[in-house]
Amino acid sequence: MSERQKRPPTKLVPVPSVNKIPERDINKAPILECQHLGIDFGGLTAVNDFNMAIGRTEIAGLIGPNGAGKTTVFNLLTKVYQPTRGTILLDGVDTHNMTTAQVNKAGIARTFQNIRLFNNLSVEDNVKVGLHNQVKYGMFQGVLRLPGYWKEEKRAHESAMELLRIFDMEDLASHQAGSLPYGAQRRLEIVRALATNPSLLLLDEPAAGMNPSETADLMDNIVKIRDTFHIAVLLIEHDMSLVMGICEGICVLNFGEIIAKGTPDEIKNDPQVIEAYLGKKREV
Repeated sequence: MSERQKRPPTKLVPVPSVNKIPERDINKAPILECQHLGIDFGGLTAVNDFNMAIGRTEIAGLIGPNGAGKTTVFNLLTKVYQPTRGTILLDGVDTHNMTTAQVNKAGIARTFQNIRLFNNLSVEDNVKVGLHNQVKYGMFQGVLRLPGYWKEEKRAHESAMELLRIFDMEDLASHQAGSLPYGAQRRLEIVRALATNPSLLLLDEPAAGMNPSETADLMDNIVKIRDTFHIAVLLIEHDMSLVMGICEGICVLNFGEIIAKGTPDEIKNDPQVIEAYLGKKREV
């Protein structure tokens, strides 16, 4: 039996807002809190009045039909888009006017629906790219290969190998990233995101294209990430067995607005959620 199967159900409790987080995180401020978040593109409202909190060790899910606005929310959180209205608090700090790079440095890392690796680089070098926030030598030291450069390169190598070791990818370190099987590429993208030392990891459809065995491994890896690094995870996913199997709190979007929030049991029995996914029954 895997670690995720042994865990008792999580109880969600209110925080001083309209949001809820896991009971075990209640004595600590949420790592992320969105308050009345929204964005308009011209005259079109893509996301409206989005409110969500994530506890510091929570695995949370963001689900909804295609076109509901899920990836737009991720783009707002990572500042690909600046919100039209509302507030995003990351570890209590307002991210207003932060850039994507600044938000990443502040603690948010993400993966994408379509894998974005440096295919011609080695597995280890892809992970080292994620360590850029932690590099402490300057251009002058790098160009002249001064002792400070070699010290930092040694530290980066050790950090990259340790991350790969955690996910059983150490033996693949010298392989070209583009030569890896699909599931291993997905894993590598997650490892690279973890290399930025985030406090919140955003996974955009991490199980896309995976077979059931790979999806089961992914579920165990997400739990391992939370337990090993003591961070929060927010994922977008269409595979409901994955969402219901590991997420503690779930937020459901439809046409850019939240229609339900709660535990997996609450969500799967919610009439609005069932209608959004399956359509409304016609009266006869």
